[in-house]
Amino acid sequence: MMTNKNFFATLQAAYALHPERPFLTLPDGASISYGEMDARAATMAGALRQLGAKHGDRIVVQVEKSPENVALYLGAMRAGLVYVPLNTAYTDAEVSYFLDDAEPVIFVCAPENEKMLLPVAKQQNIKHVLTLGTTGDGTLLEAAAKAAPFEDTAARAKDDLAVILYTSGTTGRSKGAMLTHENLSSNAKTLNALWGFSSKDVLLHALPIFHIHGLFVALHTAMLSACEIIFLPKFDVAELRRRLPKASVLMGVPTFYTRLLNEEGFGKTDCANMRLFISGSAPLTVETFNAFAARTGQSILERYGMSEAGMIASNPLEGERIAGTVGFALPGISVRIAGEKGAPGEVEVKGPNICAGYWKKPDKTEEAFTEDGWFRTGDVGTLDKDGRLSLVGREKDLIIAGGFNIYPIEIEQILDKLPGVVESAVIGVPHPDMGEGVVAVIVAKNDAPDDAALADALSSLAKFKRPRKFFRLDVLPRNTMGKVQKQALREQFKDAFPAAS
Repeated sequence: MMTNKNFFATLQAAYALHPERPFLTLPDGASISYGEMDARAATMAGALRQLGAKHGDRIVVQVEKSPENVALYLGAMRAGLVYVPLNTAYTDAEVSYFLDDAEPVIFVCAPENEKMLLPVAKQQNIKHVLTLGTTGDGTLLEAAAKAAPFEDTAARAKDDLAVILYTSGTTGRSKGAMLTHENLSSNAKTLNALWGFSSKDVLLHALPIFHIHGLFVALHTAMLSACEIIFLPKFDVAELRRRLPKASVLMGVPTFYTRLLNEEGFGKTDCANMRLFISGSAPLTVETFNAFAARTGQSILERYGMSEAGMIASNPLEGERIAGTVGFALPGISVRIAGEKGAPGEVEVKGPNICAGYWKKPDKTEEAFTEDGWFRTGDVGTLDKDGRLSLVGREKDLIIAGGFNIYPIEIEQILDKLPGVVESAVIGVPHPDMGEGVVAVIVAKNDAPDDAALADALSSLAKFKRPRKFFRLDVLPRNTMGKVQKQALREQFKDAFPAAS
């Protein structure tokens, strides 16, 4: 008889012996135990199955972070469905694309967005549209109350899909990275051991859970040790600092650390109970790494991953953590640098963590892998003689602001259509808080729109994608082949967001 490879079964086995342990501790002090969450997941799974969802069907979810959202994710996996989380900042126009591409049986949105998104879902012929709020409201929970809980775990093979995570491409059209149960399981088990998690840990969680960092890296790793999670609805630096003395591990993006450093008096006393600070989703600057170590006596552990591969590399738990590097390839994962030996090149990866390809995009899947089966990350890096990986740039024009990925062409395509705009180039430049800030450089005619009009034209995009500043040039710098030299623009406007003095 085949062993069930549904990753939910792995998580459940880890906490089943300790159902009374606190799982999610909320800001008001209330706590949801592992046993209670298991029951909620069964209720969610029952509701989804009652609606007719079958193994392999997609469920697209755009709701705010909450314990109910966690229960929905676990319930979908328990029922053998493919979970598709969407950034809560996406507009109705963006959601329309995802619904069309994923072809879900069920779409779950926030109650306050139902009126806006229901016509979008109907246009895409979505069979069921339900709502889920952060305070126990919504039609999904009403359906769950009427359905019989599904207390089994749907049988899944290791190569069956568990999640589709949408990640932008240089074409401006998002691609759905297909993650299998084996992808999730292998990465979670590796990180749990590598970072020394135990049942005594308390993870401080202030990340969103529509993203690989908060949903997989944080939740999965903690759940495998059945440890407690202080579950904050969003990042608020004052609240984060207030909770630190009760925690032992923090996973965050660089912005968490820059804002903590900006807090008056923040230092060793705040971190007395902490054993591990982890940073990812965007590059951590050497300045932030050094300043944090000087202030707290603790070195931030920087790691490297992406939606298509989960975590790829990590600085060591025991041993030297070097600023400006992302450490060593995780156990069971191989990393190599393409091109001339010793020179920077594209980072290529192989291992059980690598996604099965891109949903309904066989051509993009083929492009993403080398002939001998290595995944092309699009990042440029170097490996030292000890195997330590440093990232030195990106082959693609990806901008990472506050941990979120932004691809310039999506913004440029809108700007270039505006009357009076000859052409545009969107770049990321250093930002003291967000890591990178989005800047649009415009070549315009005399009757071109002003900054307010440019910003208004981009209102269909999520706020995190919109340029924070607009600049104008007579011409864009180009090489002899006519390609815009974005590196020259990044150099020219590198001081667009000066650090506070």
